[in-house]
Amino acid sequence: MKVTYNWLKDFVDIKIPAQALADKLTMAGLEVTSLEQKDGDFVFEIEITSNRPDWLSIIGIAREVAAITNSKLKIQSSKTKLKIQKEKASFGINIESKKDCPLYTAKILRDVKVGPSPDWLRKRLELIGCRSINNVVDITNYVLFETGEPLHAFDLDKLIKDEIIVRRAKNNEKIITIDGLDRALTQEMLVIADSQKAVALAGVMGGKNTEVTENTKNILLEAAIFNPVIIRRARQKLGIQTDSSYRFERGIDVLTVQNASIRAAGLIQELACGKLVLAKSTSVTQPKRKTIALNNAAISKILGVLIPAGKTKSILTNLGFNLKLGAKNKFSVGVPAWRTDVNLDIDLIEEVARVFGYDNIPAKVASVKPSVTMATKRDLVSMVRDIMAGLGLNEAITYSLMDKDLFPSFSLGRNFKIVEVLNPLSKEQEALRPSILPGLCNSLSRNINQKQEYVNLFEIAHTFSAAENAPREEETLGIALSGKKTFLLRQGTDKDEAGLLNLKGMLEELFNRLGIRDYEFKPGQDCSLISIIVAGQGVGLMAKLPKDTLERLDIKNRDVFVAEVTLEKILPRANLNKKFTPLPKYPGIERDISIVIKEEVSAKQVLDAALEQGGVLLRDVKVSDYYKGKQIPDGFRGLTISCSFRAPDRTLTEAEVTPLYNKICNILIERFGAKMR
Repeated sequence: MKVTYNWLKDFVDIKIPAQALADKLTMAGLEVTSLEQKDGDFVFEIEITSNRPDWLSIIGIAREVAAITNSKLKIQSSKTKLKIQKEKASFGINIESKKDCPLYTAKILRDVKVGPSPDWLRKRLELIGCRSINNVVDITNYVLFETGEPLHAFDLDKLIKDEIIVRRAKNNEKIITIDGLDRALTQEMLVIADSQKAVALAGVMGGKNTEVTENTKNILLEAAIFNPVIIRRARQKLGIQTDSSYRFERGIDVLTVQNASIRAAGLIQELACGKLVLAKSTSVTQPKRKTIALNNAAISKILGVLIPAGKTKSILTNLGFNLKLGAKNKFSVGVPAWRTDVNLDIDLIEEVARVFGYDNIPAKVASVKPSVTMATKRDLVSMVRDIMAGLGLNEAITYSLMDKDLFPSFSLGRNFKIVEVLNPLSKEQEALRPSILPGLCNSLSRNINQKQEYVNLFEIAHTFSAAENAPREEETLGIALSGKKTFLLRQGTDKDEAGLLNLKGMLEELFNRLGIRDYEFKPGQDCSLISIIVAGQGVGLMAKLPKDTLERLDIKNRDVFVAEVTLEKILPRANLNKKFTPLPKYPGIERDISIVIKEEVSAKQVLDAALEQGGVLLRDVKVSDYYKGKQIPDGFRGLTISCSFRAPDRTLTEAEVTPLYNKICNILIERFGAKMR
């Protein structure tokens, strides 16, 4: 959008230089992308946002200038009297759909003298990049840029009969537009027509056969409102972009149409000697004016700076809002028709902020008040779901009703108390599931049958078990893994086969993220079934599915590993409080201990013993290597544990670390019979 400094001065008394005005406009949200001095004037090129169609006019920009410079806006009123020399001839306006064309105004001017435009008019149009054609066409373009309402002038004598019809185009109807192109139309497009043919593509471009030329004597001046959606679709389908369509697509208000029509008719009378003989328009329903309640105290609260009620009223009034001040600095704000983007009080606060000046609002660091956030069960379940998805698992959703004959295969040493349905619809729906695993493993089986090399599923759902008074319902997490996962490495690819350790790692991550520390995994006799213990209470299990269960699932040559955890038992122990500590300032010392130990001694027992002897200086201990081979006797395994020592206030010495290291070695030898390697 281009505007000139002198054109703006027709509507606002501007007392600041052009460059200063450009800076103020930019700070108020109208970004001036370029400012050029040309022919004794300054041309502003302004980037207009899509939600502000009211800025697509000189008057719209002038309104902003008035607000940011605290000046008065001078606009020609719609009540301006026009000299009308009435004639007996009638003229009809036929609108097929008020939805397509809510308002159409027509003015007939006779004895028009079409010729070159005066220098001032031609110069203004050329400064903003519009080519001068003749005085009548230039006037319609001038008023378009001034008011934002596109107008069109028809050669009245080229219309068949004294009637204008606004209708949808007929399929394959043709029109030659003023750019000389023959265009095929569809029923989705809106046209202006006489009794025989289309004479203009509504809101987009006029027709060649009714354009105003130097031989035109009588004209029909059109100003209207068209459905923005229809204009946009027609323009896109035909590949046309015009100043008219650009504005109609964004919406025009009724008052702007009336002002523009009067303004153009007056200029044609003045510059082309036209005699206005008829002014006619269709009736239009005035849109209900929006009213918004605005508390001036809310402005200060949102912006962080005190703005007096008088300043608020001055800013909004200059922008065209109608304000009534009530008790306690509360305003009732009437929103003008052209501000379709303002719907809430926060929109009004934004208007005050940008005109007041963002650079006048002091920069402050926001105060943050610490508060305790209590996580509900629903929040925790959602968090568990996010953790599982973050670990790369795919969520499954299975049915709650199942065939009760499935359950024994998935009991894994548990005694299910099944809740049966009295009148099942089928055998597959005869009982409520006591475990998630049957449905989850069926889904896993189907994925394997579809040649998926690696399948990793989880589900969070309710399980049911019979109780004395009513069935007990518990939120439960189920996980099922099978296959090999391929990793892309720098030197090629590698594969990680799913196993119980994968499940263990996933559950450890879950417990750690939930702030649960007192947990352990207790293997059974054959290590294929592992109990999950939290605070001394059994909360679930991990297992490798037995062969007979895999046969029932029709899974061949694959191992399946499952885990099931009762969330009802672990979520009450969740602790989401986090304590952040700075990164250590001093380096640590790493020491490895390699031992040979009996297989029945768990790694957790070894790590706990090390932590027990390491004291406060032992910050971390973990298993870094595991080995079984020819050098290790049967029934034993080799472990390497890495101990990390660090002090928060100093660099440790060998004299401090060596005694702790020896104590850890001694406890492993004494308690577990470990042998040093």
